[in-house]
Amino acid sequence: MIRNIGEMVIAFDCEWIPDADAARLMFPEAEGLPDEAALKMLWAANGATEENPQPFVRLMQSRVVSIAMMIREELRHLPEGERVKVKLVWLPKMPEDPAHRDERKIVGGFLSAVGAKQPQLVGFNSRNSDLRILAQRALALGIPAKGFLNRPAKPWEGVDYFGRDCDASVDLMELIAGGFSGRNAAVSLHEAATLCGIPGKFDTHGDAVFEMWQQGRYREIVEYNCYDAITTYLLWLRLAWISGRFTTDEYEQEQHLVRDYLMELCEQPETAFLEAYINEWDRLLAIRES
Repeated sequence: MIRNIGEMVIAFDCEWIPDADAARLMFPEAEGLPDEAALKMLWAANGATEENPQPFVRLMQSRVVSIAMMIREELRHLPEGERVKVKLVWLPKMPEDPAHRDERKIVGGFLSAVGAKQPQLVGFNSRNSDLRILAQRALALGIPAKGFLNRPAKPWEGVDYFGRDCDASVDLMELIAGGFSGRNAAVSLHEAATLCGIPGKFDTHGDAVFEMWQQGRYREIVEYNCYDAITTYLLWLRLAWISGRFTTDEYEQEQHLVRDYLMELCEQPETAFLEAYINEWDRLLAIRES
C-alpha cells in the first residue's frame, strides 16, 4: 500500500467551522448581520432541518481554524540511528491571540511551508477533505500557493499533491478502504487507529469543534487537532510497516522515537496536554497485550 517514504513526511490534519463571512458575501440580506444570524442563513442554504439545524457546510463556505502536523525528517548527513527526527507543529501557534487565528495566516503559513519543502503529505480522507478545503480557501482568500497547487504535465516530472498516481500525497483512508465507501468497506480514523492500539477520538470529536470555537476554547481545538495529527502519523507508520517499508525492528524504533518525543513534550507547560494521549496509548496497548 505504501510505495515509498519521502525524506520529509508531514502527517497533517485540518479543523474548520462554518464561515459567517461566507454568508455575508453570498447573501446580500446577510450583510451587517451578527455571526449567529449569518450562520443560520448559511445552514439553511446547506439543507438545515428541524432535526438537523446545523448541517455540514460546504468546504468553500467554511473557515480553517487549525492545522496540526507531525513531521518526520530523515537527515541523511547524520550517523545512522540518529537520522530520523520528529516534530509536532501547529497553527495557530498562539491560539489565544486573534492575530494568530487569522485564517490567512493559518492557511498561508501551511501552504507556504509545503510549497518550499515539497514534503510527502499524509492525511486521513485528505484527498476529499483537507487538501480540497486548503485549495478552496486559498482561492477564496487569495493566497498564492504555487508549490502546493502546481501540477506537472506528467506524474514523474514533479510533485503533484492532487494526482492519483503521485506519492506526494498519501490518503490513508483511501488506501485502507480500497476506494470503496460502502457500509462494509468504510473506515473512520477512530476505528482504524484504536483497532491498531493507537489513540483515536478519545477526548472529543470533530462535531464539537464549532461549539468550542463559539465558547472561545481555541487552545482546546488545537490540542484536539494535534491528537489527530499524531494518530494519523502513527497509523501511517503502521501501514508503512506492514507494507514492507520498515522491518519490525525499525517500526518499533520509530514508535519509540515518537513516544520519547511526546514524553519530552509532556514536561513542557504548553504541551502538557499530550500526557492524556500517552495515557490513552498505554490503555489501548494494555488491552491488546492482555
